[in-house]
Amino acid sequence: MGDRRKLHGEIERCLKKVTEGVETFDDIWQKVHLAPNHNQKDRYEQELKKEIKKLQRLRDQIKVWMSSTEIKDKKQLQEARKNIEQKMEKFKIVERETKTKAYSKEGLGAGQKLDPLEKEKEECTQWITESIQELNLQIDKFEADIETLSASSKKKKPDKDVS
Repeated sequence: MGDRRKLHGEIERCLKKVTEGVETFDDIWQKVHLAPNHNQKDRYEQELKKEIKKLQRLRDQIKVWMSSTEIKDKKQLQEARKNIEQKMEKFKIVERETKTKAYSKEGLGAGQKLDPLEKEKEECTQWITESIQELNLQIDKFEADIETLSASSKKKKPDKDVS
């Protein structure tokens, strides 16, 4: 019975560490994406890496407990493991962004990431440019039509004068 209590206490401590680790991870995640310059972003990414390593060690321990027959209710352990694995996937995204070189095919293909305001401004500018081009084409067409009509009307006027 004492062993079971000890194990239960150990599991509770582990789950508490997982909860704290996930919260810390989320805080650092926000900092990474809000970092004003590259140096701070790198530093936050290193902190994120340390935190994910801690969570992975806790995940390994949770896996051991889940395979154990001594523990009956594994729901909390499964949720904690799933939560850690979600954070691992999030970390992979940051890691992939970090490892993408600026002049690699992926980096060049990705192009500049624009903030929403800049993107909207660019789209509006493009729309205005296309609209102006379309209007200029219409003006050219109408001017050509006017010239054609005026030329044909000049030919018809002398015919009317002769009659």
